[in-house]
Amino acid sequence: MIELQEEKMAAIVQKGDYAIVAITKHGVELARKLGSSFQHADVYYMGKFEKGDEAAKGIQMFTGSVRLLLPSLFEAYKGLIIIISLGAVVRMIAPLLKDKKTDPGVVVIDDKGEHVISVLSGHIGGANELTKEVAAALNARPVITTASDVQGTIPVDLFGKRFGWVWDSAEKLTPVSAAVVNEEKIAVVQESGEKEWWDYGPSIPDNIKLYDSIPEALAAKPDAALVITHRKLSKEEAVILHNGVLYRPKVIVLGIGCNRGTASEEIEAVIEATLEELRFSKKSVKAICTIDIKKDEAGLLEVVNKNNWEFIYFTPTELNSVKIETPSDTVFKYTGAYGVSEPAAILYSGAKKLELVKKKSGNVTISVAIIPN
Repeated sequence: MIELQEEKMAAIVQKGDYAIVAITKHGVELARKLGSSFQHADVYYMGKFEKGDEAAKGIQMFTGSVRLLLPSLFEAYKGLIIIISLGAVVRMIAPLLKDKKTDPGVVVIDDKGEHVISVLSGHIGGANELTKEVAAALNARPVITTASDVQGTIPVDLFGKRFGWVWDSAEKLTPVSAAVVNEEKIAVVQESGEKEWWDYGPSIPDNIKLYDSIPEALAAKPDAALVITHRKLSKEEAVILHNGVLYRPKVIVLGIGCNRGTASEEIEAVIEATLEELRFSKKSVKAICTIDIKKDEAGLLEVVNKNNWEFIYFTPTELNSVKIETPSDTVFKYTGAYGVSEPAAILYSGAKKLELVKKKSGNVTISVAIIPN
């Protein structure tokens, strides 16, 4: 718990590029929602709204006036997303302003999550693009008032953030962003993930071309590339990242069955080994799915909380509604379902076929599905 005091900088723990701040009950719910989907975002809210899972989720709570927290956040973060009234925010940040080249982007959200307002450092600080991404994530209205606001292209560092996409590496964000802004030849290759990502203008600019595969994009010799896939690239494919950014959409669904009391370390080791065999990125995992009798399984809960994955469980009746390749009378005897990992992965993902039907390893059974785009 951060105890805020006058004449003393708050001792924050910065992990991400953005800070999300809330001081009301409804604001806390919005902050938690954004914090679960935005890459590199740290959440801060008042301790009186503690829910008990803050430590597991990396959420930092504070006591005292939020005004005393803002100087530390202003110094540390690239952008601030503040769920407090606009007038109050303006009064609190006014003494902190230095220069538009160094001040962080500041975005304000109303307590109902209806409006997202770009307040400070709209262009250089990225607040305008951050406003659009936050508004899209909340299905809210973005409010941008800068007269010179540039419309109609992709914000490379925020691309897909509303869907929970994460980039594999930040190394090429700056040069690729420059290429996009300067209207150079940009290739977009999408193998998985949400396809409704374009909302930056009436149509995609002529300099941005979509390709079905990495070889096709390489043949076009683009100046920069945006690649969206859950796969690990081959050495030949990785050439496209010479000036490219690789995005990981949340599309991998893991169906898991395990013996009671299986340690989280064993479960996670099986997951990592399986993903490596499939050449899939762990960053693209969206959820672990299982049977409802496992909803309190400590090892599974530790894994999902550690990785910030969704945890989904189904009843035996729901699982038995899915036709699977390897039904088991033994599993039915103990659970009431003819399978766990296979039907659970299929039910949640909506996939017609599994990437991995079923693998038994020690105390763990795993199936893998990809959410179709």
